[in-house]
Order: sequence, then structure tokens, then C-alpha cells
Amino acid sequence: MNVDWDNFRTIWLKKGDQKTVQIIDQRSLPHQFVIEDITTVDQMAVAIRDMHLRGAGLIGAAGGYGMYLAIIEDPDSAVKAAAKLNATRPTARPLFAATERQLAALEGLQSATERRSAALDVAELIANEDADHCRLIGEHGAQLIKELSEKKGGETVNIATHCNAGPLAFVANGTATSPGIQAHRDGIRVHFLVDETRPRNQGASLTAWELDSMGIPHHVIVDGASGHTMQTGQVDIVMVGADRVARNGDFANKIGTYMKFVAAADSHVPAFCNFPSSTVDWSIPTGAAIPIEERNPDEVRYIQGLARDGRPTDVLLTPQGSPAKNWAFDVTPARLVTGLVTERGVCKASEDALRGMFPEKASPSRRVSTR
Repeated sequence: MNVDWDNFRTIWLKKGDQKTVQIIDQRSLPHQFVIEDITTVDQMAVAIRDMHLRGAGLIGAAGGYGMYLAIIEDPDSAVKAAAKLNATRPTARPLFAATERQLAALEGLQSATERRSAALDVAELIANEDADHCRLIGEHGAQLIKELSEKKGGETVNIATHCNAGPLAFVANGTATSPGIQAHRDGIRVHFLVDETRPRNQGASLTAWELDSMGIPHHVIVDGASGHTMQTGQVDIVMVGADRVARNGDFANKIGTYMKFVAAADSHVPAFCNFPSSTVDWSIPTGAAIPIEERNPDEVRYIQGLARDGRPTDVLLTPQGSPAKNWAFDVTPARLVTGLVTERGVCKASEDALRGMFPEKASPSRRVSTR
């Protein structure tokens, strides 16, 4: 499929119908491109929980639009809707930031018309900010890649990533791959090593699809090969995204990220975490306080793909009676992180550095109650 990446978005209001939100159903990628209509907050909660859409920034935008759909259904349902949406993906900080923002905007508004208008304005603002912040992350991070390219005399810069934190994981542009994509557009030679990212294979199915559609050189590798590629000098820089960042610079990302950063540290490969400010949870001091979502073990036991006849199918990988554990995220400590790439620029992974980058957001978020 041809994608107009300059105008590409993952969530939007249906043209001519302000009561319908449309998303790309990512469960069908990379083999099919399916657009799903969402008209209720319950449908949005299912879409988030069951990963019709995924990625921290996109989950946040979906939360904003979900609140808007809830207000259309019932102007007095904001608190109930926020609780319902927040329960879907407990690790993703942008989701909570979006519902908090909606509750704050709705506080004190009496008429149904005012509340619907305010909820729509906030949902659109959250989505637009996410796209713009990711664009800026790409620009700042591309400078790091440019410096590596210059040190290598213009040779290809090899970028390792994990999971999917590209355009599909946000409203547009992405975080982990955004710098490499921007560098590619700037004429810098780049090559991605894409972890397949078990158990849902977001790297193999989504990141690879994004890069392939843009014509950017890449190879998909098994997760277990990541350490080998760094140990043997095949990686120049690691860039990943985050679902929640503690104020000291610890961060939660897709399970397996911690091992990647351990390997990077041991191999002296610079490793960065790229995220918009909506991902920072200023209320928690360290990553030990980040809630870790545990998902359905069948995501580990089964794998989805195309059969030889072209039909989508699920295949059981384990013995029928073997149980599985499925932690969705792990926490990487700040001591293993070379730097953080945000919409404001690049900084060290520390509380002082983050406070310096975002002085206005340095205090814990105020909890807002509204009817």
C-alpha cells in the first residue's frame, strides 16, 4: 500500500460525521489495511484494551477522543468514562494525561453543548500536539544520527530499535524511528535493525511495514540476536520509545527493552529513549512505581500470520497444557540510558535534567474531579 506519510494519521474524525472516530485497526497489519469506525466510549475502550490501536501516544489520543464520545452519549459521564478508559492499559501514561486533561477542561461547564465542544477541542489538541511533538523529536534525534554519520565518514548509521514506536504508535511521525526517518529524508544513509518483538511481534509486523513502505533499509531480527549485533559492532545507536517515564529518567517500554539496554551498555553502544512530555509521570520518583500490565497468556502461546493460502490464522506454539506468563513491559533504569530525546531537545536521564527541560511540569499532576 502507498502511504502519504507527510499527511498520515492513525486516528481522526470521520469526514462529515463528528460523532464517529476512525482508526487503523493495527491487528490486520501488515497484510491488510483496515479502517475501523468507533462511535462509543465502550468501543474505544475495547479498541485500546484489545490493541486495535497501540502505542503510548496513540493510546493517549484515543483516550482524548474516547472522552469526547462519552460526552456525546451522556454529558455527565466524564468521571465514569475516564475510569473506564484508564483501566484499559495501566502502564501508558499518555492515556491518564489525556483523561486528566479532559476532566480539567470540563470542570465547571454546565450545558451539554459547552461540554461537547470543550471535549472535542481538547481531543483535537491532544492529537495535534502528539503529532507535532513527535515531529520535533525526529528533528532533535536526527542530529545525533548526523553526528554519527560524520564520524563514520558518511557511511551508513545502523540504528537498533525494539517494538514499534513509529508513526503507527502515535498520531503521526513516531518517536523511536522518527530520528532515523528524518535523517533518511535529509540524505543520511541509515539502516534499521528491527527486533521482531515477541509476543505480539510489533517490530516484525508494524515497524518493518512502516520502513518498507518508506523505502528505508532495514532487517528484521529475532529478539535474541540483539545482543549479538551490538557485541559484533553492527549497531551504532539504539533508539526506543516509552510508555511511562519516572521523573528520575527510569522508563517502562515493551518487554525486552531492559535487556537491550544492558547489552548496549556492555557493548558501549549509545542508547536513547525518545518520548513526548505527555509520557512523563511527575508523580513517581523512580521506575519501581510504574505499574506493569500483565496481558492474556495466549499472546505468548499463539502467533498470528498468513497461511500459505493467504488466510489469516493463529498458530499454537506451545504444548496445549503449558501455561504462559505475559508481562507487557519492563523498566530500564536511568543509569543504562545515554540520553532522553524529547520535543524540547536531548538531555541526560536524570531528574535534574528532566526538570530543567520541563520546568513548568516538574510538580505532580493535579487530580481533577468533575461530574
